Amino acid sequence: MRCAPTAGAALVLCAATAGLLSAQGRPEPAEKPRFASWDEVNVLAHGLLQLGNGLREHVERTRGQLGELERRLGSCGAACKDPEGSAAPPFAPENLILTRVLYSPQTQLKAQNSRIQQLFQKVAQQQRHLEKQHLRIQNLQSQMGHLVPMHLGHGVAKRARRKRLPKMAQLAGPAQNISRLHNGGWTVIQRRQDGSVDFNQPWDAYKDGFGDPQGEFWLGLEKVHRIMGERGSRLAVQLQDWEGNAESLQFPVHLGGEDTAYSLQLTAPVASKLGATAFSPRGLSLPFSTWDQDHDLRGDKNCAKSLSGGWWFGTCGHSNLNGQYFHSIPRQRQQLKKGIFWKTWRGRYYPLQATAMLIQPTAAEAAS
Repeated sequence: MRCAPTAGAALVLCAATAGLLSAQGRPEPAEKPRFASWDEVNVLAHGLLQLGNGLREHVERTRGQLGELERRLGSCGAACKDPEGSAAPPFAPENLILTRVLYSPQTQLKAQNSRIQQLFQKVAQQQRHLEKQHLRIQNLQSQMGHLVPMHLGHGVAKRARRKRLPKMAQLAGPAQNISRLHNGGWTVIQRRQDGSVDFNQPWDAYKDGFGDPQGEFWLGLEKVHRIMGERGSRLAVQLQDWEGNAESLQFPVHLGGEDTAYSLQLTAPVASKLGATAFSPRGLSLPFSTWDQDHDLRGDKNCAKSLSGGWWFGTCGHSNLNGQYFHSIPRQRQQLKKGIFWKTWRGRYYPLQATAMLIQPTAAEAAS
C-alpha cells in the first residue's frame, strides 16, 4: 500500500515545526519580527492537513481490503456445508484443506482490525494536533490586528499597577451570588485560601462556575465573558505567600467567547517582570485549557492534565492560580509543579497560600 502522501506530509511538518521551534528557542535580534512569518505558519498548517488526509486515505483503503476479506471468508464458510446444509465431517481431508484456507483470512482479518484501530488512534491524535495548530494560527491572526495599534498608541510600555485593592464584600441579591468590591465596580471571579474546593474540574465546570462565593470559588468563564464584554477590562491579581508577603497586579485584558476557548489577551504592553509573561508569553492570546479539553500551546502534552486545574496555559510554566492547594510546601518536585504558582514572583516551584482574581469592565472604569 502507498504511504508516500503521509511520509511527504510528515517531512513537510517536521521541517516546518523544526524551523518554528528553532526560531522561538534562540534570542532574536531587536530588528527582526517577533513572531513566526506567515509563510512558516502556512507551511506548518499545510503539512498538518496533508498528514491528516494521508492517514484518512490509508484508513479508507484498509477498510476496502477488510471488506474483501470478509466476502472471501463468507464464501469459504458457505463451501464448508453440503447441499442439504449439514456440516462436512470434521476430519475429512477436504475439510482440513478448507480449515487451512479459512484460517489465513481470519488471521489477516484480525491483523487488519488491529491495524485499523491503531490508525484511528493516530488520526484522532493528528486531529488534536491540527486543532492546536489552528488555535495557534488564530492567535497569530489576532496578534496582527493588535500589534500595530498597540505599539503606535503606546510608545512607552505601561507599568503594571501594584497597589492594594479595597477589601471585598458580598453583594446581596440573586445575581449569581457574585462577589463585588465597594469601590470601582470590581467583581471577584476567583478565590483560593484554604483548599476546601477541588479546582481540578472539567471544562463544563470551569465554564459554568463552582465553589462557594463566601469561600473558595470560580465564577465561571461564560459569566466572566459577559461581564467583561467586547470592550475589554482590567484584571487584578492578588497573591500571598506563606511568609505573609502579598502582591497585587493589574492588567488591561480582553477575554474571548467560547468559540475562542475563552482566550485571554493583553490589550496593551505591560513593562513588568511580575506580569508581562505570566499570562501571555510573547504576547500571544492564550486559550483556556482543562484536563478534558486541551487548548494550550504545547504540542507534546496537556498542561492541565500534567499539572492540575484549568488555566490559560502557554507552555505550562508561567502561572497557574487554579492548581492543587497545599497546606504545607511538599518536598517532592513532582508535587510542587502541580501547585498554585506565579513564576515571576515566588518562582515556579513555590505553592502560594492564597490568591484572588478580580475584573473591572472598561465601561465601569470610564463611569467612575
